[in-house]
Amino acid sequence: MAEKRSEAERTALARGETPDEVLDRNVNEVLQEIRVAITAVQVLFAFLLTLPFQSRFADLGTFGTTVYAVTMISTATATVVLIAPVSFHRMLFRRRQKASIVRFADRSLVVGLTLLLTGITSAVLLVLDVVLGRWPAVTVCAAIVLIGLVTWYGLPLRQRRTGRAD
Repeated sequence: MAEKRSEAERTALARGETPDEVLDRNVNEVLQEIRVAITAVQVLFAFLLTLPFQSRFADLGTFGTTVYAVTMISTATATVVLIAPVSFHRMLFRRRQKASIVRFADRSLVVGLTLLLTGITSAVLLVLDVVLGRWPAVTVCAAIVLIGLVTWYGLPLRQRRTGRAD
């Protein structure tokens, strides 16, 4: 916690804020990011919940049902992980633990986004396998995974490592 606090103090000094103002802003920012991610998860999860009740679901075969299971599990887990910071915040509300909330939410978002990328990709695989066939579906999904990894992780981590302000 001292490390995060000193980071908040450094940011506060650079921005002309108090450390508490920095933490307040960080909590608000991370909760807003959760709102954006959870919307995607909710739409995907709603689609997945209805799929087994469709008449063609029984025709999916082993590959399709396995992909569906991976999609459902990753999306359900993403839902839980992305909502966890809200509960964490509520449980620590008014306990002067904002640095812990920000740290937990940051980690939850990284894990939740990874699970969301898995869910999105496997949902696309499930649909495209039916529409285009196995290998075109796998090819498109590989491209989606690559794009997701580069844009969600690769580019931000490179920016973080170089530390350049653009």
